[in-house]
Amino acid sequence: MVCSAATENAALTERATMNGQIRIPCVIMRGGTSRGPFFLASDLPSDPVLRDALLLSAMGAGNELGIDGIGGGNALTSKVAIVGPSSVPDADVDYLFAQVRVTDCVVDTSANCGNMLSAVGPFAIEAGLIPATSGTTRVRIHNVNTGKRIEAVVATPDGVVTYDGDVRIDGVPGTAAPVELAFPDAAGARTGRLLPTGKAAETIRGVEVTCLDAAMPVMIVRATDFGFTGHEDPTAFADPDFRAQLEAMRREAGWRMGLGDVSALVVPKPVLIAPAANATLAARYFMPHECHKALAVTGAVALATACATPGTVAAALAGPVVVPQTVTFSHPSGQIAVTLAPGLEARVQRTARRIFEGAVFARRVHLPTPLPLAA
Repeated sequence: MVCSAATENAALTERATMNGQIRIPCVIMRGGTSRGPFFLASDLPSDPVLRDALLLSAMGAGNELGIDGIGGGNALTSKVAIVGPSSVPDADVDYLFAQVRVTDCVVDTSANCGNMLSAVGPFAIEAGLIPATSGTTRVRIHNVNTGKRIEAVVATPDGVVTYDGDVRIDGVPGTAAPVELAFPDAAGARTGRLLPTGKAAETIRGVEVTCLDAAMPVMIVRATDFGFTGHEDPTAFADPDFRAQLEAMRREAGWRMGLGDVSALVVPKPVLIAPAANATLAARYFMPHECHKALAVTGAVALATACATPGTVAAALAGPVVVPQTVTFSHPSGQIAVTLAPGLEARVQRTARRIFEGAVFARRVHLPTPLPLAA
């Protein structure tokens, strides 16, 4: 049922405290190499304007550190997951991902996040949205951002979620229980086509690129075409001239991919690639302006699919990739592996952890129409 703005205003008014704040239940979780608050959809307004205003306030938008909220001061830790009962018949839960750009005061729901996705299954089970089974529990997730389905297999010995285990992923300290993610139909996640421009490779502003959409729309380009080796630390990509060139190319790629003006969107994501001695390729992934300290799961799925797609910039650099095969990508924090199955189904192993549960407070004055205090 879709509530009216008046109804949702009334619901928020009931939760407004006498000190001018609105209490929102939340759980903070690490998913893969990302972290952020997880909300039940029922605890947030369905109206996107009200919802986004609450998220911006809760995350501390308006300051690059998110100092007045729970934003983590980095794009990897300023992410939000909203989870609820599935709205489609072949899934267990809905998952809407939001990238909160705290400096710009923007909530971007144009893309999925595969790292946050790895915590959706554990969160959904512990929230009572799906019953656990002994051993492992399969959670069928409908990603609202893309309309795609992803399957997560969560460790649930004795019917209870566990976070302890011996799986290590690069970019996260220690070990944890595995979360297996399967992307059975990743192609065309946002555009509806694996190769949205109809070409495996093309030239943008004199540079050869591949525009591909599999789990995440990406623009893949050789690092050497920008004067890099592709093995640099993320801090090496701060040069303003390089960033301006990359952004101009990204915006042109957005038009060609049918995404329109992407200046306010985080897609497509630029990916710089290079040969690697101990991996299929080296990758430097941009979000879209900052270089990722690791590699997004959805970006890894897109890059792996590109390696198995003849004619792409990635396939030319990686050499023959015959499915089924596991491909690996080196990134600033280590490596990530993606297993490709027939039909270009992609599988990735991640971990997750529940960190905090309670409530976050948004400021009433940050809403589009300030609400009266509850009596």
